[in-house]
Amino acid sequence: MPPTRPDWLTAIRRYFAFSALGHALWEAAQMPFYTIWRDGTWPEILFAGLHCAGGDLLIATAALIGSLVIAGNSGWPGRGVGAVAVLTLVIGFTYTVFSEWLNTEVRGSWAYADIMPVLPVIGTGLTPLLQWIVVPIFALRWARRGA
Repeated sequence: MPPTRPDWLTAIRRYFAFSALGHALWEAAQMPFYTIWRDGTWPEILFAGLHCAGGDLLIATAALIGSLVIAGNSGWPGRGVGAVAVLTLVIGFTYTVFSEWLNTEVRGSWAYADIMPVLPVIGTGLTPLLQWIVVPIFALRWARRGA
């Protein structure tokens, strides 16, 4: 009987599912940290949350696939987990810093409420940065556990 290989497809599906749920819940929880919570209608708030969660899922998927292309190996998710995980976090985190800057400072697509803690110098909100540390870590752990 040939040795069993880690089930990478199941791992990707589990990562995708956890990311979808995790980012949707996080977006809902952090909505009061944005001005739309105060100024928007409920349909606008709902649309913004779904739109952002959908974008988060695209970023999460691209970050994982890009990381697998760059640092993955045929034994993933059983082997080579560390490099893929670190790269996935770096890609998601870096894109978030860029996107928050672009959409708050340049485009004005959204704005932080006064209660949003922001990092000095870069001015990026703390909750989206925490989101891109917490959700991917748990998504990757859950993905690996099921493969």
